[in-house]
Amino acid sequence: MTDKERFIHIYNENIKREGADKLLDFLENKSDFFTAPASTRYHNAFEGGLLRHSLNVYDCLCDYMERPRIKEQYKLTASAETIAVVALLHDVCKVNFYRVSYRNAKNDKTGQWEKVPYYEINDTLPYGHGEKSVYMVSGFMRLSREEAMAIRWHMGFSGIEDKNSVGKALEMFPLAFALSVADMEASYFLEGSEK
Repeated sequence: MTDKERFIHIYNENIKREGADKLLDFLENKSDFFTAPASTRYHNAFEGGLLRHSLNVYDCLCDYMERPRIKEQYKLTASAETIAVVALLHDVCKVNFYRVSYRNAKNDKTGQWEKVPYYEINDTLPYGHGEKSVYMVSGFMRLSREEAMAIRWHMGFSGIEDKNSVGKALEMFPLAFALSVADMEASYFLEGSEK
């Protein structure tokens, strides 16, 4: 099964709310979601990297939510639909966000300079990061407050926001903390800049 087939399967199997079909149509036919990189150089900076990252976050969040300590001690639970929504869609803000450009680089084998492609940011909707994903998803389907907060604050303390606001959000909305952990695990352990 390809990454795209797996994403669509998980999405259709779990996300049943009104507007979900229109959002999936947007992702498939009016955006570069399935081909975009996840970043310009930090993690999954390759074609399809955003899709792979979204699936990695989904897998990490599912694993995190199944840990006995999390379930028993913290009573952190979420429906399969909520887990799919926040994990698969947390970085929708990155669709139609990157473009391919070219720069000169020296070929180590030949010693010749040649044009090589790279990704650069071309933000046509400068609305932040997590809040932009919430805004975009909400244009198609309704999010619960917990889902919106999880997507909004998924960067945790690695974002540029006021640390007191981040801490309060993570304390008030445990799913936001869980998604932040899953995002970091995927970004730094599974993907990383060298993988």
